[in-house]
Amino acid sequence: MAVRHRLVHVRPSAVWAVLADGRRYAEWVVGTSRSHPVRGQWPELGAAIRYEVRIGPLQLVNETVVRHVEEGDCLELEAHAGPLGTARIAIQLRPWGDRCLVVVDEHPLQGAGGRLHNVGFETLIQLRHRAMLARLARLCEREARNGSSAVAGAVRGAEGGGHA
Repeated sequence: MAVRHRLVHVRPSAVWAVLADGRRYAEWVVGTSRSHPVRGQWPELGAAIRYEVRIGPLQLVNETVVRHVEEGDCLELEAHAGPLGTARIAIQLRPWGDRCLVVVDEHPLQGAGGRLHNVGFETLIQLRHRAMLARLARLCEREARNGSSAVAGAVRGAEGGGHA
């Protein structure tokens, strides 16, 4: 099971504002070139987004579905990766002073990913998570600094004590 964490220098509500926007999935998920909601209201239970993965001239279209959500605290996703199968990805946001500790826990559920899961595969997931968490942190911190988008509103809302 691949578990990785990163301390992000914004409040959890600012991180949640980015996670809660399905159109922005491709901005922080490594390997994804475009994303858009296809079912439900992201990130409500059962909502789905479609995303593209490009590997050279090859383009794969996949889907991620919300399987569990606790607004502002936890988002559990099932990522469908075509022939590789599916994976469970849990993202937890924990207040850490005036910052946010983001914990990502991923493991394969079905298909080739589950059958091929080994130490080497685990290492690749860890490297992907490191890059993904770095992207998410940069995005949230930049937006909070610039005072732009929903992230800045979430930061201001959190200062008043509530979730955005």
